[in-house]
Amino acid sequence: MGTVFSVLVRDPGPGTRSALERAVARLHEIDAVFSPYREDSAVSRLGRGEVTVGQCRPEVAEVLARCRESAEQTGGWFTDHPSGRLDPSGWVKGWAVEEVCRTLCASGSLEHCVSGGGDVQTAGGPWTVGVADPLLPGTLAAVLTGTGLSVATSGTTERGAHVMDPFTGRPATGLSSLTLVGEPGIGLARTDAWATAVFAMGPERGLAWAEQRSGIEALAVLPDGLRLRTGGLSRHLAPTGPADWTLRSPRT
Repeated sequence: MGTVFSVLVRDPGPGTRSALERAVARLHEIDAVFSPYREDSAVSRLGRGEVTVGQCRPEVAEVLARCRESAEQTGGWFTDHPSGRLDPSGWVKGWAVEEVCRTLCASGSLEHCVSGGGDVQTAGGPWTVGVADPLLPGTLAAVLTGTGLSVATSGTTERGAHVMDPFTGRPATGLSSLTLVGEPGIGLARTDAWATAVFAMGPERGLAWAEQRSGIEALAVLPDGLRLRTGGLSRHLAPTGPADWTLRSPRT
């Protein structure tokens, strides 16, 4: 998937090591099926028209269905065809993290944190999650805290302007970073997909969409340094986090 995964287990038990081994094997399996970077993956072959969805593993159809659902929920701002080619990574990365969490939960762990490419799913807690400042490398824009949260960030710091406006085909440049915090039950796959969509929407449209969506809160950093947030984000902000930033609701 072109990224790094990490796992922290607070309550390791006799089955933790084997669970981690199964989780790593599952990540490699997901990568082999869904990676757009691999010429032989099912997604790459499907995109080239060499196979049909029915000829792929059933989970391919399920992922594509979840991508269509995300597109509907965001008014088309999420797409599994960025730059015109099939690439469901916007859903798959968060889903892969969830798969690791499910494996750990099945082994008996109730306290763990899994990160994929910087996006985080927690179980138990509370956990503390830092949000990198896209304009000041090595510093944090915010410190979040909570139990059972999913945190996903889309931005330009690591990969440049790579999120596309699906309606114009051009890079979305209205934001430097957009972080969504999903409440327990939302899950990282959905949170990550929505974060990509909200980033593509831009600050005004995106924050207004997030404000109306139940179960999530948003923090946006604009290229000029302005920070915007949804009204409920404050309950997830750690009291020891950065204080030298201005939060403005998109409604003010």
